[in-house]
Amino acid sequence: IFSIVVFGSIVNECYVNKDSQNPELLCIFNENESACSYGIAVGVIAFFGCIFFFIVDLYFQQISSVKDRKRAVLLDLGFSGFLAFLWFVAFCFLANQWQRTTLTRGFAQGADAARAAITFSFFSIIIWVVLAVRALQRYRLGTDMSLFATEQFPADPSAPYPGYPVGSGTESTETYQSPPFTETLEANPKGYQVPAY
Repeated sequence: IFSIVVFGSIVNECYVNKDSQNPELLCIFNENESACSYGIAVGVIAFFGCIFFFIVDLYFQQISSVKDRKRAVLLDLGFSGFLAFLWFVAFCFLANQWQRTTLTRGFAQGADAARAAITFSFFSIIIWVVLAVRALQRYRLGTDMSLFATEQFPADPSAPYPGYPVGSGTESTETYQSPPFTETLEANPKGYQVPAY
């Protein structure tokens, strides 16, 4: 949602006419086209990345291969860290260019959109850092070998697999205390009359 706000506000309201005599649309961030282009590019990349990783999260339980799950989590971790960095650069770049902007009458109409793009760029840094931490926790959880019971396996890889534990040798010959289903079956149980046809 934050990426939509950033690139949507830049596309819709951050290209304005400086004055009524000049019909050319200029980027509101100090007339620097690179600032607007960078904000739009990072917003679009983040938006499509969110869609992709949302789909990966939906189908994550169906991934049966441990290697594929590890790759998906590492990709999520790398992408989240990379996007957090890109949003940090976007915030610094847009804030710096906005600070240098002299507001003319034409530029004043897009000022709120420019401030919204800067603000949501900052919020996006926090969101993507949180997503990177979540991916790191998921990765650590998947590589934590204490989740798997390995005590039953010998430390030597060439040792044979331990067999089924043997009993004490004093097993009784009776397998049941009383045999199952040994009630006496009467031909006509009490209270039940066989219908005559």
